[in-house]
Amino acid sequence: MNQYELTKNDRTITYIDEGVGDPVILIHGFCGSAEYWKYVIPEMAEKHRVLAVNLRGHGGSSTVKESYGVEEMAEDIKLVMDDLKIQSASIFGHSLGGYVALAFAEKYPDSLNSFGLVHSTGFPDSEDAKLGREAGMEKIEKEGIKSFIDNLVPKLFAEQNRSGDEADFAKQIGYHTPTTGAIAALEAMKNRPDRRSILETSDVPVLLLAGEKDEVVAPEKTFTAKGPHIYQSVLNGAGHMGMLEESDAFNNVLKDFLENFVHPKPKE
Repeated sequence: MNQYELTKNDRTITYIDEGVGDPVILIHGFCGSAEYWKYVIPEMAEKHRVLAVNLRGHGGSSTVKESYGVEEMAEDIKLVMDDLKIQSASIFGHSLGGYVALAFAEKYPDSLNSFGLVHSTGFPDSEDAKLGREAGMEKIEKEGIKSFIDNLVPKLFAEQNRSGDEADFAKQIGYHTPTTGAIAALEAMKNRPDRRSILETSDVPVLLLAGEKDEVVAPEKTFTAKGPHIYQSVLNGAGHMGMLEESDAFNNVLKDFLENFVHPKPKE
């Protein structure tokens, strides 16, 4: 897969760019990278131009300061779109990437054809979750990224997948996350606001995709909005990493959403 980089405003954003057609942008989760989408990009690129963007402080994208919000991460996505002269796209965000997608939908609604939350939620952090973020920041500062990732990654997968190749793959990606990027991302997640209303009032189609066995974001935390513009789906057997755990089913959901919900063919 072809990786590119954009250097602007004293920072570098790296991304994968494959295929042609209606643009689809994939945003990975915390301590992940564009490589999370290794099974998704080839399938989606058959009919779409697919961009998988590395969030700041992840996957080779730089961070020029220690503190920022998901709103600034959304600005990075828009920066890439503007550089590539992409006026609008369907944006799918996994976990942290979903928080970024929601911030994007709030700030740039006219730049969306649709968007989706993948193992993500419009809820803000609870007080307990905020304490957990702070504990994570402290752990990374004291012990480094490897110990943190070794503790984090198993929780992302359904129990039957925790010792498999994909879990090891996720760990290897996590080990390469700079400590500054991981800490800043934890702070950004802790400080994000309640954006459930963005899902409810969206003028474009919205995908809500959850894992049946997700112990990080339970399905009920994902399915917070209903309406004719909302498409909901559950990946049976998947934890928090459906794109790796149940990639075929994951791809089928994205294809059905885009082909039949976002761009339906006219009835003859």
